[in-house]
Amino acid sequence: MVSRSYSNLLELVSGDSPTFENINRRIPRIMTVAGLISDVDDDPLETGCSEPSSSSVQRERIIIVANQLPIKAQRKQDGNNMNKWFFSWDENSLLLQLKDGLGDDDTDVIYVGCLKEDVHPNEQDEVSQILLETFKCVPTFLPGDLFTRYYHGFCKQQLWPLFHYMLPLSPGLGGRFNRSLWQAYVSVNKIFADRIMEVINPEDDYVWIHDYHLMVLPTFLRKRFNRVKLGFFLHSPFPSSEIYKTLPIREELLRALLNADLIGFHTFDYARHFLSCCSRMLGLSYESKRGYIGIEYYGRTVSIKILPVGIHMGQLQSVLSLPKTEEKVSELIQQFSNNGKIMLLGVDDTDIFKGISLKLLAMEQLLIQHPEWHGKVVLVQIANPARGKGKDVKEVQAETKATAKRINERFGKPGYDPVILIEEPLRFYEKVAYYVVAECCLVTAVRDGMNLIPYEYIISRQGTEKLDKVLGVDASSKKSMLVVSEFIGCSPSLSGAIRVNPWNIDAVADAMDSALEMADSEKQLRHEKHYRYVSTHDVGYWARSFLQDLERICSDHVRRRWWGIGFGLSFRVVALDPNFKKLSMEHIVSAYKQTKTRAILLDYDGTLMPQASIDKSPISNSIKMLNSLCRDENNMVFIVSAKSRKALTEWFSPCENLGIAAEHGYFLRLKRDEEWETCAPVADFSWKQIAEPVMKLYTETTDGSTIEDKETALVWCYEDADPDFGSCQAKELLNHLESVLTNEPVTVKSGLNNVEVKPQGVNKGLVAKRLLSAMQEKGMSPEFVLCIGDDRSDEDMFEVITSSGPSMAPRAEVFACTVGRKPSKAKYYLDDTTGIVRMVQGLACVSDQIVLS
Repeated sequence: MVSRSYSNLLELVSGDSPTFENINRRIPRIMTVAGLISDVDDDPLETGCSEPSSSSVQRERIIIVANQLPIKAQRKQDGNNMNKWFFSWDENSLLLQLKDGLGDDDTDVIYVGCLKEDVHPNEQDEVSQILLETFKCVPTFLPGDLFTRYYHGFCKQQLWPLFHYMLPLSPGLGGRFNRSLWQAYVSVNKIFADRIMEVINPEDDYVWIHDYHLMVLPTFLRKRFNRVKLGFFLHSPFPSSEIYKTLPIREELLRALLNADLIGFHTFDYARHFLSCCSRMLGLSYESKRGYIGIEYYGRTVSIKILPVGIHMGQLQSVLSLPKTEEKVSELIQQFSNNGKIMLLGVDDTDIFKGISLKLLAMEQLLIQHPEWHGKVVLVQIANPARGKGKDVKEVQAETKATAKRINERFGKPGYDPVILIEEPLRFYEKVAYYVVAECCLVTAVRDGMNLIPYEYIISRQGTEKLDKVLGVDASSKKSMLVVSEFIGCSPSLSGAIRVNPWNIDAVADAMDSALEMADSEKQLRHEKHYRYVSTHDVGYWARSFLQDLERICSDHVRRRWWGIGFGLSFRVVALDPNFKKLSMEHIVSAYKQTKTRAILLDYDGTLMPQASIDKSPISNSIKMLNSLCRDENNMVFIVSAKSRKALTEWFSPCENLGIAAEHGYFLRLKRDEEWETCAPVADFSWKQIAEPVMKLYTETTDGSTIEDKETALVWCYEDADPDFGSCQAKELLNHLESVLTNEPVTVKSGLNNVEVKPQGVNKGLVAKRLLSAMQEKGMSPEFVLCIGDDRSDEDMFEVITSSGPSMAPRAEVFACTVGRKPSKAKYYLDDTTGIVRMVQGLACVSDQIVLS
């Protein structure tokens, strides 16, 4: 049977009832762990609240999830001429290197992923058992057609090109969005989730998901286990918001990633693009605290980590020490160095983003501009087999061959070909030998997530004692040179490399010439700098750093309460303090009826009136509701707002007994016909003459921003400006105002899409204090206090009413309520303004009954 959550998600993405074909077959359970819910189709945590619980585990476990397992599989005959499967570790897999890098005997690592080879359904159970027992791997088996649509379809034709900045402007440029391929992608992510369910201990295990193939998997796992400890690392670029927003399922992918606790990127650029997309498309803001970047998302802080992956030092050094590597190096020295040739090296996968043809064109330009290099410089281009399929791969191969042939025909001569193109697969030790001999390594990709070729080249050039003898170099004179594209992830960490724009052929040719002409002493200094970085920031450093951050971020999961909300791929969880709960209508109405003296403080914008409303004036039903509350002689009711007293006076003129606090409480009156009083000493507002010109400067340079001039405050609003630019300008304005107003009796604060300057000591908490004291003066110590607000300015009121015991009657009923489930000093919440109005209307009805009786 297929789980309910699966059906919901597929219905969401397809718009129809799904057909599951081969997916219906239940995946066999292969491991039972304490704390695992035995039937994944009847998960009590799918909806509602997840309470803290306790479980115990002997060893820390990490479940590493990726599209492919780090396993090589071969089907061959055994001694009895029977076809059997033989499995071994794939030493080149980053996932295996990651485990070796951890080097922790107290940590178990379990892998979940696909095998590269197809396994017949009749053999899948047996293969699963072998891989689990021998390698601690959990294979995910996918029907052939589903895998094709998922991997070669959605991943490689839609996500991969878009993430590398290729828009499908025509059918030949990347794949246009296809909903059936998207449905296959979601289906496969769900199958991965089912496999993880088989082995996870949700309270204790850490789950680390890798790359764009599994971007919606965090939603499936978070839906099943609200408190799952979940990290995600993207190994590809993340495009700018202008590119990413063309994706029809852009919000679904963002929300799915935000169901992780920690999201990792190779470079700040990739992280910045992701944060910008969250801001522009989801309205989420981020901030940096003590060096950690975090996005507040429904009470959770989703952390962002920026750290490029490294190489496996041990593996590479062991290959450098192999006798066959030494033999290959000797062969290459004989072929090149002993014949007076200098080798430039390129090692790239065969795909459209690696810029192989651009590199060849730069080589051609080098030979045109610098004829002195004729017969001396050779570019060896190793073209690794393509990972994907399609005509673009064939076009790259054809163009590369044609360009190499043309250059060789033009500049070659007997015994000299300026370009040597190697298309057949090479063993890793053979590539390492080329690294060792090459004078310079060229990486001219037009877009690449990380690219570890430069790192491997640097370590190979450091070599070993035996290789030093073969090369005839001194251990203290190691050198290397790199020409790298600005558009690859490793570029920022290689400060000694010559960085180039690969599209500028002349600039790349000049860089190649500079690398050849550079003094050996300079090459040695650059090599030493690179070697120190690469050798200390290896794959183990990267893995340990990521997992340490994940452990730190998830440390408070157990003590918090988790609520699942939303449907399909919009599912997310709200993490709240255990004492924070939804305000019950029955509870507050009962308390209201049983008490005689009541204080009611209501924020306006975002509480009684939706924040997005353009017309902020109250509707007739709101006026009627407030009048009902005010007619009850046992009540003192206040509207507390940041609006000016002029606007509030006009809006609430029909409410005779309503108290109003304007401009965050600076102005206050208890009833309509009473005089306005101030909650703070009369201030000198000459500071406005300093602040207003500064705000005008930012208004002129920030399209969509405005200035609101209140009696006691100035507010710069950027709600209608570009969110990224507005936020950037707001930070600059905040710093600018703080510097010019240092000696003035004002505070400068950043709020929701605004920066406000107001007199010191003015906040809504003063209104709460004034109301409670006014009731005490009348001998009406409140037995019931209700305070409702929606933003940070209302937290001051919550703090006052929850800590003002002496100002209230003994055992007073206190209800501090915020709008929406989010971190707050309030004890209660309601979901939205509609819920607030419904609740206040219920209290008004009770008051009407009391007045009539």
